[in-house]
Amino acid sequence: MSHPYVALNDHHFWYKSMTAPAPGHIDPMIRQITIAPTDKVATMGSCFAQHLSGYIAKSGFNYYVPEQPPGEIDAETAKKRNYGIFSARYGNVYTVKQAVQLFDRAFGCSTLQENVWLKDHVFVDAFRPQIEPEGFPSKQALLEDREKHLSCVKHVFEHSDWLIFTLGLTEAWRSKDDGAVFPMAPGVSGGFYNKDNHEFVNYSVSEVIQDLSELVNKVTAINPGIDILLTVSPVPLIATYEDRHVLVSTTVSKAILRVAADEIEKRFKNVLYFPSYEIITSAANSGRYFQDDLRQVTDIGVNHVMRIFSKHLLQANSPSSADGELAVFSGETRGSEDIVCDEEVIERAIRGAGFL
Repeated sequence: MSHPYVALNDHHFWYKSMTAPAPGHIDPMIRQITIAPTDKVATMGSCFAQHLSGYIAKSGFNYYVPEQPPGEIDAETAKKRNYGIFSARYGNVYTVKQAVQLFDRAFGCSTLQENVWLKDHVFVDAFRPQIEPEGFPSKQALLEDREKHLSCVKHVFEHSDWLIFTLGLTEAWRSKDDGAVFPMAPGVSGGFYNKDNHEFVNYSVSEVIQDLSELVNKVTAINPGIDILLTVSPVPLIATYEDRHVLVSTTVSKAILRVAADEIEKRFKNVLYFPSYEIITSAANSGRYFQDDLRQVTDIGVNHVMRIFSKHLLQANSPSSADGELAVFSGETRGSEDIVCDEEVIERAIRGAGFL
């Protein structure tokens, strides 16, 4: 008997592609689009994006980092000051709206006003409050550093061959005055929360799709040859401001981001989705890809993601491949202790106040 499913490949069927393979061999990626070793690859997004940036940098590919540390500081200090964590020192870009505003600020088409916060006796950049661990000694020093930073951000958007953007959150805090979106709530790591000046926002799927479409259009307009790889962070929210359980907020947030990524991939020929979220959260792993806190991703989970990433995007032209395999095992990816995550400041602030 003939029917539409007869000629479909194995990946169309749950038993053949999910039940039959060993958990570590599940491969939900079906496209092969190779990043050339000479391609400039930039990264941006939530904490989980740092695993990809670290792996690309250690695999012999061209991890594009226009914002380099001053020559007089050592590697450890450079890392503490967030050099090389992403392609520029923008810190974690959690929401798509935050990314759109970053683009506009870099290209001088932004009118956002609230951008400098006071923290004790130093100054912090409201758009990247943890970028300098000790803060800036003066507002002028902050503004000078920001000018250099935004110049490097322009290079990221203008000259990258690939931009890997990991979508992390839909919840954010913004200024009521001009709509400026911050990576964390005012008062958590600088600044002061004022209900008359600040508001909580949780972006809907239509808003995320609109913002992501705007970002792709803007980046492609100034860099027509760029390809954009979207991923969704599998890391749950550390806290939610919605009046509901954090698990429910996490599920809603990730669903919104995943649907938006799917819609944008369909709309734009230069956009590709990579299923790191699906690999980590699959029931096939029986929870083994999360640490005991049920939030941080284990090394074995990260390595599974990197194997699939290598197979479908890097392997064909890899400068470090041997017998068709890239070294993606322990030591090639960043451990959880090496990941810089602005969101975790929320938990530290709560603990410091004695509420946890």
